[in-house]
Amino acid sequence: MLAISVKNLNVSYHGDEAVKDISFSLETGNLVGVIGPNGAGKSTLLKALLNLIPKDKGDIQIFDHAIRDIRKKIAYVPQRSEIDWDFPITVIDAVLIGTYPNLRLFQRPGKQEKAWAYQCLEKVGMTEFSNRQIGELSGGQQQRVFLARALAQKPDMYFLDEPFVGVDLGSEETIIQILKEMRNSGKTVVVVHHDLMKASTYFNKLILMNRELIGFGSVEEVFRPDLLAKAYKGHFAFMEQLGVSV
Repeated sequence: MLAISVKNLNVSYHGDEAVKDISFSLETGNLVGVIGPNGAGKSTLLKALLNLIPKDKGDIQIFDHAIRDIRKKIAYVPQRSEIDWDFPITVIDAVLIGTYPNLRLFQRPGKQEKAWAYQCLEKVGMTEFSNRQIGELSGGQQQRVFLARALAQKPDMYFLDEPFVGVDLGSEETIIQILKEMRNSGKTVVVVHHDLMKASTYFNKLILMNRELIGFGSVEEVFRPDLLAKAYKGHFAFMEQLGVSV
């Protein structure tokens, strides 16, 4: 079954093309890294897939449906910089928000939802912080909490935008292990990622882009010197470490 089908997607900001004529199809049960240089349109692509920003043209199908008809099955973890960490909410209440899409109109979370929220916190190793205000946490702890919120939703698909930025190594290892477990259980996970050195071990499929789609497929198909050089244009010192001649 196709998890995502994208055809001729174009997105622009103030007349400048941020995503140009991108097409790909992704089957369920994959952990996909979206990679490319800064300004390549990675986060823009993610937000366009979620209908959080308007597209100029193109067709997007999630599980053969328009996003508006299937939103409950999709969880989104935005960049940490987009979250108001001063908002007066505790860790457990933040995770409980993830249960709301599966509640009836005007229904409040009950004992069952609270028990599930604590299970999700336990999954990410954050139960002892359940009564902390979210702004009191470290970057890695904050990211774990928002992954727990996504888990609480019980979705079939996860979108995460730069989840490893500003997190400690322990949190990063916890997060990627959970994402791999989700993939192995048949879920679809799409991650905007910036660290090329870990891309080949974190993901089983890659989307390589620089406004246009440079490569899509297995790590072996995409993580190639010629495609990486085309996407990054030789601007980064670590290109030589990856065997890319520029």
